[in-house]
Formats: sequence, C-alpha cells, structure tokens
Amino acid sequence: MDGVAARVKSKARELGFTHVGVARAEPLGAESARLAQWLAQGFHASMTWMGRNAERRTDPTAILPGAKSVICVGLNYFTPQPHSNNPSSGKISRYAWGEDYHRIVGEKLEAFQEWIGQEFPGSSNTAYVDTGPVMEKAWAQRAGIGWIGKHTNVITRDQGSWIFLGELITTVTMDPDLPETDHCGTCALCMEACPTQAIVEPYLLDANLCLSYLTIEHRGPLDGEVTPHFDGWIFGCDVCQDVCPWNKKFAAETEEPGFAPQEGHQEPPLREWSAMSQAEFSARFQSSPVKRAKHEGLMRNIAVVLGHQRAPQHRQDSFQGFGASHE
Repeated sequence: MDGVAARVKSKARELGFTHVGVARAEPLGAESARLAQWLAQGFHASMTWMGRNAERRTDPTAILPGAKSVICVGLNYFTPQPHSNNPSSGKISRYAWGEDYHRIVGEKLEAFQEWIGQEFPGSSNTAYVDTGPVMEKAWAQRAGIGWIGKHTNVITRDQGSWIFLGELITTVTMDPDLPETDHCGTCALCMEACPTQAIVEPYLLDANLCLSYLTIEHRGPLDGEVTPHFDGWIFGCDVCQDVCPWNKKFAAETEEPGFAPQEGHQEPPLREWSAMSQAEFSARFQSSPVKRAKHEGLMRNIAVVLGHQRAPQHRQDSFQGFGASHE
C-alpha cells in the first residue's frame, strides 16, 4: 500500500468507517453489461431511475472528469436485537430501526471529503451515499470491501452484510486494492429462505417479487398473490441476510449510537400504528428511513398484515403464478 492510500484509509477509520478500500476510477465492464441485462428483463420494476444516466452510472470519470480513484467506505449498522415474532407487532428492516443512514454516513463522508480537499490541495472530489448514479456494490467489490452475494448484498469477510456503503470519487491517484473474491460457495440459504422467491437465480434479484421493494418503493395496490407472504413485514425484509452464515458467524454490534433502535421501531405495534395520521407519521419518521415508504405506503402495508391475520390464507406451494406475470 502506498503512503497516500495508507493516510486516506487511516483517516476513514478515524472518522468511524468500519471498512475502506480503493478502486481505480475506470469504466465498469462486466458489471455494466449485467446491469443492462437486469434492466432489459424488467427486474427493476417501477424504479425507472435505475435506467437513467447509464454512462455516469458505469463510468466515474463521467461524473468527475479527471477522476483517478474511487474510495469506497462501509459502516456496520448491526444491532443484535431479534425481530419480533409477536403477531401484534410488525417487522421493520434492521437498517431502519435507528436514524436515517443518509445523515449518519453522509456527515462522516462530508468530513472525509473536506479532509481530502485540505490534504491534497487542487484535488476534485465528489461523494455519494446511495444518492447518485453510482453502482456502489460493484465498486465495493472492486475496492476489496466485500463481494456481492447470491442475495445481491455486499458481504464482508469480517462482519457479514450488515453495512451501509458510501463512495468518494477523487482526482487523487493512489494504489488500488485487490477486488474481493466470491465466498458464497455452494450455499443457497438466502435463495431457499426468500419468502417470495425473488432471488430468481444466484446473484439475480427480481424487484417485482422482493418484499423490500414492495413495502418501500412500490406505490399503489399490491398483487394479491404476494401479500400472504408478508409475514409481518411492513417496511423492508431481512430474511436473506438473517439466514446468511457469514452474518450468523461474524455479525458484530455497531459502535454507532445513531443506529440503535428507536422506540417502537424494533417491534412496531400494528393496531396502534394503523391509526397513525399523516402528521404523526411525519413527526415520528422525520429522521428515519421509514419515511421513504410514505404514509400511504406504510398504512397499506400494515393493513395487508392485519388483514391476513384476520383471514389467514394458505400459502401457495409454488409462487410461479406471480412470478410469471413479470417475466
């Protein structure tokens, strides 16, 4: 590791990032082709922004002319409390139990960007936290932080997949890290456990079937064939990560206090929340990722879960019917 990269990584860890790696700023190849194929299959569902800014998404020099390096950072957000199996409580994805990661990671990345600008006068730097046309998981793998698992989340060897990612594109030249290699092996637990068979093949996710997409990004009514599989999830889904052996063995509690569960978010009371007004929603979730679902979406999800509790339906042995409509 050259001296520049060593200084940069030391500063990133000083700011609280648990993972940091460097990749050379150059156009993505195979990753770009895979994105194009995924989009062509319609697996991005209604997330039309995924198909925009193709050049910027796959080439960091189109975002920042003269870019030489992509510094990738990761921040562990794991908290050890289990998801509730209480039928009167819903389930929220673990990443949304605490404060909005955009703020927490963003503030650290902003400080990091400011430091690099001071440390390397004349450099140009651009940072993103899930907010720009950057294939962050592809860059994380190239920078050696982790590999993209069969569930399409980045898995690190030392702490599993419970991490948020950020990127800083810079004109500063430094030695890149070796890309991380795949360590999923023959394991297919995430595919087998997925409630809706959204992982249609290893490393390929159909958002049309994914509970995280359906409960957060999807607007409007939900397909009746998928709702019996919600199993209490009202915002996101952690099933594929919960069963991953890398998480079971290596997950470590985060040191970031902002990711600690806010009151009610670990075990949201369904009946109480079902009566939540727009004003109450805005006040409760103003600093939470849950606001992404909007009041209408969260109320819809809660109604779905409560509805299936009142009139439980037999789960289908096959989910082919719903999946076929999106092929």
